[in-house]
Amino acid sequence: MVTIKSKREIELMREACRVTALTHKAIEEAIRPGITTADIDEIAEKTMKKYGAISAEKGYDPGIKGVPPYPASTCISINDEVIHGVPSKNRIIKEGDIVSVDLVALKNGYNGDAARTYMVGKVSKEAQRLVEVTKQAFFEGIKYAKKGNRIGDVSHAIGEYVKSQGYSVVREFQGHGIGKYMHEDPGIPNYGKAGKGIRLEPGMTLAIEPMVIQGKPDIWELEDGWTIVTQDGSLSAHYENTILITENEPEVLTIL
Repeated sequence: MVTIKSKREIELMREACRVTALTHKAIEEAIRPGITTADIDEIAEKTMKKYGAISAEKGYDPGIKGVPPYPASTCISINDEVIHGVPSKNRIIKEGDIVSVDLVALKNGYNGDAARTYMVGKVSKEAQRLVEVTKQAFFEGIKYAKKGNRIGDVSHAIGEYVKSQGYSVVREFQGHGIGKYMHEDPGIPNYGKAGKGIRLEPGMTLAIEPMVIQGKPDIWELEDGWTIVTQDGSLSAHYENTILITENEPEVLTIL
């Protein structure tokens, strides 16, 4: 069931999303060659705490037999890792890496979700283009995130833009509604047919998140039960914001 947020709920969402954006700002300022993914995770956790929030990801139970609750405050995925990379003291970020950080701040019972792919030092032109296209795919999608349009209009716009740039979208994972829960209805694929799916209404809050692969769309899940990587070893990037559907243009809540 898709929830329509009240004015009060929207204000609470704005605050959770502000903390999410501030946390990404802290990460952007700190990320550099030689830092570990565990270091980034610690920075994120401390920043969220500073602003009165906690990570919604830490301790998240997927409900899958044999897969433990998520152990960290962020998902940090490097190069060919698509999503859900688990931070580690042994994972050192290097010059030229592209590092996707996905985080969800939970404050006053509401969630703000955003992902960024950071380019560390001097990256290849191919990596830079992938990151830029992934970000632009989000903005191509939200051109259609308007009252009266359908979820499929957003999904179609993302998928067609990515395809036009010579890349692939991940099909097994998607964006989602968000509010009191990190994952709410509706699901928002990064591909699909225009004119399909539920109609968008003011008060809906959605996490729209293109996950783009440089090569073929096929993915693997690693033995940790969390980390998703490209099968062909090609690079992947991720860009996500929480948005609010309004009477007019969508409002992006997780950008300062």
